[in-house]
Amino acid sequence: MKRPAKKVATDRSFVVALSRGLDVLRAFQPNDGLLGNQEIAARTKLPKPTISRLTYTLTKLGYLTPVPRFEKYQLAPSAMALGYAALANLGVRHLSEPYREEVMRATGGAVAVGGRDRHSMIYFGQSRNGLTLGVQLDVGSRIPIATTAMGRAYLWALGSDERAALLRELREHYGSRWPKLRDGIERSGETVARHGFAISAGEWHDDVAAVGVALKLNDGTGPYAFNCGAPAFRFTEDRLLSDIGPRLVAMVRNIEAALGGAAPQSKKQENKKLGSGGKVARMVEGIR
Repeated sequence: MKRPAKKVATDRSFVVALSRGLDVLRAFQPNDGLLGNQEIAARTKLPKPTISRLTYTLTKLGYLTPVPRFEKYQLAPSAMALGYAALANLGVRHLSEPYREEVMRATGGAVAVGGRDRHSMIYFGQSRNGLTLGVQLDVGSRIPIATTAMGRAYLWALGSDERAALLRELREHYGSRWPKLRDGIERSGETVARHGFAISAGEWHDDVAAVGVALKLNDGTGPYAFNCGAPAFRFTEDRLLSDIGPRLVAMVRNIEAALGGAAPQSKKQENKKLGSGGKVARMVEGIR
């Protein structure tokens, strides 16, 4: 998670060099293959001389493999081992698989579970049946918090202080695009308050429609979020509201119960916690 620059500057326990090294590893996306120092510098917004030192160090430590012919790097097995170790420790990924498969078969949509990575959600489990969404997604893929059903469900599952902090980060990250995105986030909060799930219909990609539901556990991890998506012509907004959303809510509540998480809440309890439309609007009022 990216820390605000001012906080980093005053946090004596924060190791900037380590943070930058992890930024280099994070720059590699699932479908990238090879990246050069210039490409990594562009993605991390770090100076190229700094990147050169970091890639040299990560190579010496065994986290990057140089490909001299192209003057580029690829992730080494040691780096990938970190990701696989993290996946192995995510019990929700394994336990949710049969639930995800069931909803996938019932709806014809792709069902995924993810967690936050800075301004994005990152997939760590997915169930799909060859469905083509117009965008290729797999384990390790990142999708934006601000415009996706999964991201919005996650955001509205946070406590008020955490949500306000994330909204401030998103406002800074998106700049002039923020007012439009903020309006979509506000509408999603009203939908979560009313129905228990978030919707994104053509707001991330024109041809993708999805619902998202957050999962909360009592062990201090998460929250995580699930989504169920399909091409927009298959998941109309009416179907999202009347069928797909309620199915995903029921699935996530069953997973919570199986994991020893929060007991299912009544609609009245959820509305009381999140607030109706007017209260939701006030919750993002200060992030203008």
